[in-house]
Amino acid sequence: MQFIALTSIGIENLLVEELTELGAEVSKQTVGSVRFEADSLLAQKICLSSRFATRILMLIEEKEGVKDKDSLYNFARLQPWQEWFGPKQTFAVDFTGTNDCLKNTQFSGLVIKDAIVDYFADLFEQRPNVDKYNANVRVVARLNRHGVALYIDYSGPRLSERGYRQDQGKAPIKEHLAAALVKRSGWLENVQQPLFDPCCGSGTILIEAASMARNEAPGLFREGFAFERLPSFRIQKYKELKAELMAQITEPKLWLIGHDIDASVIAKAQENAERADLASVIKFKQSDATKLTSVAKLPGVVISNLPYGERLGSMAELVNLHRSLGVGFKKHFNHWKLALLGTDESLFKLLKLVKLKRYKFKNGPLDVVLNLYQLDDKQVELSKEDKPALNYEGSTAFANRLKKNKQNLKNWLKQNEVSCYRVYDADIPEYNVAVDVYDNAAVIFEYAAPKEIDDSTAQKRLQDVISLTAEQLDIAAENIAVKVRKKQKGEEQYTKVSKQNRTQVVEEFGAKFKVNLFDYLDTGLFLDHRLARRYIQQNAKDKRFLNLFAYTGSASVHAALGGAKAITTIDMSKTYLKWAQENFDLNGISNTRYRFEQADCLKWLEYAQGQYDLIFLDPPTFSNSKRMKDAFDVQRDHIKLLTWVKKILSPNGTLIFSNNKRGFTIDEVGLMGLGLKAENISANTLSPDFKRNKQIHNSWLITHG
Repeated sequence: MQFIALTSIGIENLLVEELTELGAEVSKQTVGSVRFEADSLLAQKICLSSRFATRILMLIEEKEGVKDKDSLYNFARLQPWQEWFGPKQTFAVDFTGTNDCLKNTQFSGLVIKDAIVDYFADLFEQRPNVDKYNANVRVVARLNRHGVALYIDYSGPRLSERGYRQDQGKAPIKEHLAAALVKRSGWLENVQQPLFDPCCGSGTILIEAASMARNEAPGLFREGFAFERLPSFRIQKYKELKAELMAQITEPKLWLIGHDIDASVIAKAQENAERADLASVIKFKQSDATKLTSVAKLPGVVISNLPYGERLGSMAELVNLHRSLGVGFKKHFNHWKLALLGTDESLFKLLKLVKLKRYKFKNGPLDVVLNLYQLDDKQVELSKEDKPALNYEGSTAFANRLKKNKQNLKNWLKQNEVSCYRVYDADIPEYNVAVDVYDNAAVIFEYAAPKEIDDSTAQKRLQDVISLTAEQLDIAAENIAVKVRKKQKGEEQYTKVSKQNRTQVVEEFGAKFKVNLFDYLDTGLFLDHRLARRYIQQNAKDKRFLNLFAYTGSASVHAALGGAKAITTIDMSKTYLKWAQENFDLNGISNTRYRFEQADCLKWLEYAQGQYDLIFLDPPTFSNSKRMKDAFDVQRDHIKLLTWVKKILSPNGTLIFSNNKRGFTIDEVGLMGLGLKAENISANTLSPDFKRNKQIHNSWLITHG
């Protein structure tokens, strides 16, 4: 009988070795699969024993030249289906692959389903039922450029799911990949040496390692395989096979250690180990991987699926983690072997270690790399300060500037009770970033690097910026958000960013605001507009206030605190308006004359009615509004915009007009034509932390002439 074993990319060679050791005759290896020959009892043994296969399929027949509906139907119709199930059993069809005629996999699956149903109707005058979810037998069809292959699902889905892992952390490693890491690490050559995972998550790597060391077939405790429902299945022989595999389990002395910073995840790891009946051989402990200490007197092996974006979300944490791990490994793990899995080669380089080997794998949809290292006296040499090394000597200039800027702002921050401010803004050309502080957290905005600076250099400088920002401002790496503005390559632009949903409350001139530093490009509070907001608070008493392009409503909050008698807050985004309402709730503001309206501000303005005494207008530089023939451009279209605003500005009213377009010039002639006059207050609305960049925004007070 012929079978095909499916697996993940990068594990095929290990699967070939495993199948051969189990007694199968391997005939073909392809990407993500291995074809082999075996009798039914050996195939069952493989289902029970394989650590690297995710699914075993039994080949029924394959045929070249099957390219359209009719040839597919005829091919499926001629198979002896009664050999695998009867008319009273349920079945389902899984179809993969397309071509010019068979463009829809669901349709192709229905063609095979019809052929099977017609076969049983002719032979038994009975039709088996289809059950998509709990079928007795699952037929698998795979179409390629040569033809079609028909299989019976022999193992059932997901052999990689051993059954012990009910709870897991973020972006968990697949069990069969964890087993592949253990095999590639070399630890199995001497299972009595220590095995340590400093970022163990829910414990998958250590549990797989313990099971492998004990020669414990991973499917022994699985509830049911697909082959148990086939007519050829013999229960007595299967029981004998399981008893034989049980007898092969050994009890070596194991020394397995798992650490993770998250106590709740450690609890899950402990529970998973207990379900696998391995809790007695693995010691789990809550510990911070950035502060590594020795875990054993004898050298051993470190295997770890290091956190990456999916698991942590904060680039600053990742940089800090990898740099700190490099120091910790050198200091406490001389003569150990390391097997570290990750996604980003630039992060691996922060370890400052020379790798021995490199293996590429897939963890679900993610491309991952396993790097192997051998620590020796040469590798573990430390700097005098015993600190993670920086990439550039010039980074000292950035550190000094950061420190100097903070010192220069100290008195102003204290006098004005400002806790959210910009401390650095591309002061040094080589370090083209902005750094904003929010209480005990910070945001680093990376501007696009000049064309002459290659990507690798820019990345290394950013890594230095992250480390030095944490050090100079005394802010924990996990509280530093990094917003990298770079051109996405290939499918990167479609990758979903994992939201952290971390918010904090900050204060400004007596107002409280919710900010989110990690999940959006902007934080919810434009710091450069703080003085404009203070002006609104000081001048809103008994006024009718309108906030256009309101974002999270911070100007509206200040107007309310200043005693505005009516407030209208308008933005197109439902998310931002909800955020604005949360800001009102934070400040205990509630008034029936304070309204929130979701609308395209340009469309709303064109037909707006009523009068407002104080208006805050801070439009985007560009916008694809339906009210403009082309995209809205604040330089080109601001007079048209002000024409609409003039109609609703009360005779003695004041408009605060602001925008962030560099080099913006207001059309004074156009303003005069509208009967409006403007006073440039840009300098008055720039607080000391933004004085270095005088073009950060432009502001005017506009009134009727």
